[in-house]
Amino acid sequence: MRYRVTHATQYLYSEPVGLCRNQACLLPRETSRQKCHSSTLEIIPEPADLRERRDGFGNRVSHFAIQSSHEKLQVTAVSEVSVVSDQNIIAAANQMSWESAKKQPVEIRTKMNLAALPFRYDSPLIKNSQQLADYAKPSFTNDRPLVDAVSDLMQRIYHDFKYDPGVTNISTPLSEVMASRRGVCQDFAHLGVGCLRSIGLAARYVSGYIETLPPPGQQRLVGADASHAWFSVYATEVGWIDFDPTNNQLPGEQHITVAWGRDFSDVSPLRGIALGGGKHKVVVSVDVARLSESKF
Repeated sequence: MRYRVTHATQYLYSEPVGLCRNQACLLPRETSRQKCHSSTLEIIPEPADLRERRDGFGNRVSHFAIQSSHEKLQVTAVSEVSVVSDQNIIAAANQMSWESAKKQPVEIRTKMNLAALPFRYDSPLIKNSQQLADYAKPSFTNDRPLVDAVSDLMQRIYHDFKYDPGVTNISTPLSEVMASRRGVCQDFAHLGVGCLRSIGLAARYVSGYIETLPPPGQQRLVGADASHAWFSVYATEVGWIDFDPTNNQLPGEQHITVAWGRDFSDVSPLRGIALGGGKHKVVVSVDVARLSESKF
Protein backbone atom coordinates (compact mmCIF):
# COMPACT_ATOMS: atom_id res chain seq x y z
CA MET A 1 0.00 0.00 0.00
CA ARG A 2 1.06 3.57 -0.62
CA TYR A 3 0.03 6.31 1.83
CA ARG A 4 0.31 10.01 2.45
CA VAL A 5 0.69 10.74 6.16
CA THR A 6 0.10 14.24 7.53
CA HIS A 7 0.93 14.81 11.19
CA ALA A 8 0.16 18.36 12.37
CA THR A 9 0.90 19.67 15.89
CA GLN A 10 -0.02 23.10 17.20
CA TYR A 11 1.19 24.67 20.45
CA LEU A 12 -1.02 27.58 21.50
CA TYR A 13 0.55 29.78 24.19
CA SER A 14 -1.16 32.18 26.60
CA GLU A 15 1.89 34.47 26.52
CA PRO A 16 4.58 35.08 23.88
CA VAL A 17 7.49 32.66 23.61
CA GLY A 18 10.78 34.45 23.04
CA LEU A 19 12.95 31.45 22.16
CA CYS A 20 12.48 27.71 21.78
CA ARG A 21 14.56 24.72 20.80
CA ASN A 22 12.86 21.50 19.75
CA GLN A 23 13.45 17.93 18.64
CA ALA A 24 11.05 16.15 16.30
CA CYS A 25 10.84 12.46 15.45
CA LEU A 26 8.16 12.64 12.77
CA LEU A 27 9.75 11.52 9.49
CA PRO A 28 9.37 7.80 8.63
CA ARG A 29 12.42 5.61 8.35
CA GLU A 30 12.98 2.98 5.68
CA THR A 31 12.81 -0.71 6.57
CA SER A 32 12.87 -4.02 4.74
CA ARG A 33 9.13 -3.65 4.15
CA GLN A 34 8.75 0.11 3.99
CA LYS A 35 10.00 2.73 1.54
CA CYS A 36 9.79 6.47 2.19
CA HIS A 37 9.28 8.22 -1.15
CA SER A 38 9.22 11.77 0.21
CA SER A 39 8.99 13.66 3.50
CA THR A 40 8.86 17.31 4.48
CA LEU A 41 8.74 19.19 7.75
CA GLU A 42 6.96 22.56 7.72
CA ILE A 43 7.47 24.78 10.76
CA ILE A 44 5.68 28.07 11.49
CA PRO A 45 7.22 30.48 12.51
CA GLU A 46 10.18 29.73 10.26
CA PRO A 47 13.07 28.36 12.34
CA ALA A 48 16.42 30.09 12.49
CA ASP A 49 18.07 26.68 12.39
CA LEU A 50 16.82 23.29 11.16
CA ARG A 51 18.93 20.14 10.97
CA GLU A 52 18.30 16.42 10.58
CA ARG A 53 20.43 13.60 11.97
CA ARG A 54 20.24 9.86 12.62
CA ASP A 55 20.09 8.85 16.26
CA GLY A 56 21.71 5.75 17.74
CA PHE A 57 18.82 3.58 16.56
CA GLY A 58 18.89 4.90 12.99
CA ASN A 59 15.78 7.09 13.39
CA ARG A 60 15.44 10.40 11.57
CA VAL A 61 15.55 13.17 14.16
CA SER A 62 15.07 16.85 13.34
CA HIS A 63 16.36 19.71 15.51
CA PHE A 64 15.13 23.27 15.11
CA ALA A 65 15.29 26.61 16.92
CA ILE A 66 12.92 29.59 16.72
CA GLN A 67 14.37 32.88 17.86
CA SER A 68 11.47 35.21 17.07
CA SER A 69 8.61 35.97 19.46
CA HIS A 70 5.51 33.84 18.83
CA GLU A 71 2.25 32.78 20.48
CA LYS A 72 1.66 29.73 18.26
CA LEU A 73 4.00 27.02 17.02
CA GLN A 74 2.87 24.75 14.19
CA VAL A 75 4.84 21.70 13.06
CA THR A 76 3.52 19.67 10.13
CA ALA A 77 5.17 16.55 8.74
CA VAL A 78 3.96 15.24 5.37
CA SER A 79 5.33 11.93 4.07
CA GLU A 80 4.56 9.44 1.32
CA VAL A 81 5.44 5.84 2.06
CA SER A 82 4.86 2.38 0.63
CA VAL A 83 4.41 -0.62 2.91
CA VAL A 84 4.35 -4.33 2.11
CA SER A 85 3.85 -7.32 4.38
CA ASP A 86 6.40 -10.10 4.78
CA GLN A 87 4.97 -13.44 5.86
CA ASN A 88 8.22 -15.27 5.11
CA ILE A 89 10.08 -13.69 8.02
CA ILE A 90 7.24 -14.59 10.39
CA ALA A 91 7.29 -18.22 9.26
CA ALA A 92 11.08 -18.34 9.58
CA ALA A 93 11.00 -16.84 13.09
CA ASN A 94 8.45 -19.43 14.18
CA GLN A 95 10.91 -22.22 13.37
CA MET A 96 12.84 -21.39 16.56
CA SER A 97 11.72 -21.75 20.15
CA TRP A 98 11.50 -18.70 22.37
CA GLU A 99 14.32 -20.17 24.51
CA SER A 100 16.58 -20.24 21.46
CA ALA A 101 15.74 -16.61 20.66
CA LYS A 102 16.65 -15.77 24.24
CA LYS A 103 20.04 -17.54 24.27
CA GLN A 104 21.43 -16.88 20.80
CA PRO A 105 22.12 -13.10 21.10
CA VAL A 106 24.31 -13.82 24.13
CA GLU A 107 26.00 -17.03 22.90
CA ILE A 108 26.55 -16.07 19.24
CA ARG A 109 28.22 -12.67 18.93
CA THR A 110 27.19 -11.51 15.45
CA LYS A 111 26.72 -7.84 14.56
CA MET A 112 22.93 -8.18 14.56
CA ASN A 113 22.86 -10.05 17.86
CA LEU A 114 25.12 -7.51 19.56
CA ALA A 115 22.93 -4.64 18.31
CA ALA A 116 19.90 -6.30 19.90
CA LEU A 117 21.44 -6.71 23.37
CA PRO A 118 20.56 -3.20 24.66
CA PHE A 119 16.89 -4.05 24.11
CA ARG A 120 17.05 -6.76 26.78
CA TYR A 121 17.61 -4.37 29.68
CA ASP A 122 15.84 -1.64 31.63
CA SER A 123 15.07 1.66 29.93
CA PRO A 124 13.80 4.98 31.33
CA LEU A 125 10.11 4.04 31.17
CA ILE A 126 10.30 0.23 31.34
CA LYS A 127 11.84 -1.68 34.25
CA ASN A 128 12.11 -5.45 34.29
CA SER A 129 10.11 -6.97 37.14
CA GLN A 130 8.92 -10.25 38.55
CA GLN A 131 5.34 -9.04 38.12
CA LEU A 132 5.84 -8.64 34.37
CA ALA A 133 7.67 -11.98 34.13
CA ASP A 134 4.82 -13.72 35.95
CA TYR A 135 2.27 -12.22 33.59
CA ALA A 136 4.28 -13.36 30.56
CA LYS A 137 5.05 -16.91 31.70
CA PRO A 138 1.72 -18.63 30.80
CA SER A 139 2.40 -17.79 27.14
CA PHE A 140 6.00 -19.09 27.21
CA THR A 141 5.76 -22.79 27.84
CA ASN A 142 8.74 -25.08 27.22
CA ASP A 143 9.96 -25.17 23.60
CA ARG A 144 7.03 -23.16 22.28
CA PRO A 145 7.74 -21.51 18.89
CA LEU A 146 8.67 -17.86 19.32
CA VAL A 147 5.93 -16.26 17.21
CA ASP A 148 3.25 -18.49 18.72
CA ALA A 149 4.37 -17.55 22.24
CA VAL A 150 4.55 -13.81 21.61
CA SER A 151 1.24 -13.90 19.70
CA ASP A 152 -0.37 -15.53 22.72
CA LEU A 153 1.01 -12.77 24.97
CA MET A 154 -0.31 -10.15 22.53
CA GLN A 155 -3.77 -11.73 22.56
CA ARG A 156 -3.85 -11.86 26.36
CA ILE A 157 -2.96 -8.16 26.62
CA TYR A 158 -5.72 -7.39 24.12
CA HIS A 159 -8.33 -9.33 26.10
CA ASP A 160 -7.13 -8.48 29.63
CA PHE A 161 -6.71 -4.71 29.20
CA LYS A 162 -9.26 -2.12 28.13
CA TYR A 163 -8.40 0.71 25.77
CA ASP A 164 -9.31 3.80 27.79
CA PRO A 165 -7.87 7.22 26.81
CA GLY A 166 -7.36 9.65 29.64
CA VAL A 167 -6.63 7.09 32.35
CA THR A 168 -2.85 7.15 31.88
CA ASN A 169 -0.14 9.57 30.80
CA ILE A 170 3.51 9.32 29.81
CA SER A 171 4.61 9.08 33.46
CA THR A 172 2.17 6.33 34.50
CA PRO A 173 4.26 3.32 35.62
CA LEU A 174 3.52 -0.15 34.29
CA SER A 175 2.61 -1.32 37.79
CA GLU A 176 -0.38 1.05 37.70
CA VAL A 177 -1.35 -0.10 34.21
CA MET A 178 -1.22 -3.68 35.46
CA ALA A 179 -3.41 -2.78 38.45
CA SER A 180 -6.05 -0.82 36.53
CA ARG A 181 -6.02 -3.04 33.44
CA ARG A 182 -6.59 0.11 31.37
CA GLY A 183 -4.52 2.28 29.07
CA VAL A 184 -3.75 3.23 25.49
CA CYS A 185 -1.52 1.87 22.73
CA GLN A 186 1.60 3.35 24.30
CA ASP A 187 0.88 1.53 27.57
CA PHE A 188 0.16 -1.77 25.85
CA ALA A 189 3.35 -1.51 23.78
CA HIS A 190 5.34 -0.77 26.95
CA LEU A 191 3.64 -3.70 28.67
CA GLY A 192 4.57 -6.10 25.86
CA VAL A 193 8.17 -4.88 25.86
CA GLY A 194 8.40 -5.14 29.64
CA CYS A 195 7.03 -8.69 29.70
CA LEU A 196 9.43 -9.88 27.00
CA ARG A 197 12.48 -8.27 28.59
CA SER A 198 11.55 -9.62 32.00
CA ILE A 199 11.86 -13.18 30.68
CA GLY A 200 15.13 -12.43 28.86
CA LEU A 201 14.05 -11.60 25.31
CA ALA A 202 15.12 -8.50 23.37
CA ALA A 203 12.15 -6.24 22.66
CA ARG A 204 11.73 -2.70 21.37
CA TYR A 205 9.05 -0.01 21.22
CA VAL A 206 7.83 1.08 17.76
CA SER A 207 6.08 4.36 16.98
CA GLY A 208 4.13 5.03 13.83
CA TYR A 209 0.65 5.13 12.37
CA ILE A 210 -2.10 2.74 11.39
CA GLU A 211 -4.62 3.25 8.63
CA THR A 212 -8.13 3.39 10.07
CA LEU A 213 -11.07 2.51 7.86
CA PRO A 214 -14.54 4.08 8.29
CA PRO A 215 -17.67 1.97 8.75
CA PRO A 216 -19.24 0.76 5.49
CA GLY A 217 -21.03 3.56 3.66
CA GLN A 218 -19.33 6.36 5.60
CA GLN A 219 -16.58 8.69 4.45
CA ARG A 220 -13.17 8.66 6.07
CA LEU A 221 -12.75 11.58 8.50
CA VAL A 222 -9.70 13.64 7.54
CA GLY A 223 -7.46 14.25 10.55
CA ALA A 224 -9.19 11.64 12.70
CA ASP A 225 -6.33 9.16 12.69
CA ALA A 226 -3.73 9.21 15.48
CA SER A 227 -0.21 8.20 16.27
CA HIS A 228 0.12 4.55 17.14
CA ALA A 229 2.56 2.28 18.97
CA TRP A 230 3.34 -1.41 19.08
CA PHE A 231 6.27 -3.66 20.00
CA SER A 232 8.81 -5.95 18.32
CA VAL A 233 10.68 -9.03 19.48
CA TYR A 234 14.11 -9.99 18.21
CA ALA A 235 14.22 -13.34 16.42
CA THR A 236 18.04 -13.53 16.15
CA GLU A 237 19.36 -13.50 12.59
CA VAL A 238 15.84 -13.66 11.17
CA GLY A 239 15.26 -10.10 12.36
CA TRP A 240 12.56 -8.28 14.30
CA ILE A 241 8.87 -9.29 14.34
CA ASP A 242 6.16 -6.71 15.08
CA PHE A 243 3.09 -7.25 17.29
CA ASP A 244 0.20 -4.84 17.85
CA PRO A 245 -1.51 -5.65 21.19
CA THR A 246 -3.98 -2.77 20.88
CA ASN A 247 -5.54 -4.39 17.80
CA ASN A 248 -4.47 -8.01 18.42
CA GLN A 249 -2.70 -8.39 15.09
CA LEU A 250 0.71 -8.73 13.49
CA PRO A 251 1.34 -5.41 11.73
CA GLY A 252 1.19 -5.58 7.96
CA GLU A 253 0.49 -3.17 5.13
CA GLN A 254 -1.67 -0.84 7.24
CA HIS A 255 1.06 -0.12 9.82
CA ILE A 256 3.50 2.68 8.98
CA THR A 257 6.73 2.81 10.99
CA VAL A 258 8.25 6.13 12.01
CA ALA A 259 10.86 5.13 14.59
CA TRP A 260 11.85 2.60 17.22
CA GLY A 261 13.71 2.67 20.50
CA ARG A 262 13.84 1.26 24.00
CA ASP A 263 10.58 3.00 24.95
CA PHE A 264 8.54 6.12 24.18
CA SER A 265 11.20 8.41 25.61
CA ASP A 266 13.51 7.52 22.71
CA VAL A 267 10.96 8.34 20.00
CA SER A 268 8.76 11.14 21.34
CA PRO A 269 7.22 12.86 18.27
CA LEU A 270 7.97 16.37 19.51
CA ARG A 271 9.76 17.74 22.55
CA GLY A 272 11.62 20.88 23.48
CA ILE A 273 12.14 23.84 25.77
CA ALA A 274 10.67 27.35 25.53
CA LEU A 275 11.38 30.65 27.25
CA GLY A 276 8.08 32.24 28.21
CA GLY A 277 4.74 31.07 26.88
CA GLY A 278 2.79 30.86 30.14
CA LYS A 279 0.21 28.09 29.87
CA HIS A 280 -0.13 26.21 26.62
CA LYS A 281 -2.55 23.97 24.74
CA VAL A 282 -1.53 21.24 22.31
CA VAL A 283 -3.68 20.26 19.31
CA VAL A 284 -2.64 17.21 17.27
CA SER A 285 -4.13 16.02 13.98
CA VAL A 286 -3.03 12.94 12.05
CA ASP A 287 -4.30 11.90 8.65
CA VAL A 288 -3.35 8.63 6.95
CA ALA A 289 -4.65 8.61 3.36
CA ARG A 290 -4.32 5.60 1.09
CA LEU A 291 -3.05 6.62 -2.33
CA SER A 292 -2.86 3.27 -4.10
CA GLU A 293 -2.24 -0.44 -3.65
CA SER A 294 1.00 -0.37 -5.60
CA LYS A 295 4.04 -2.05 -4.10
CA PHE A 296 7.60 -0.75 -3.79
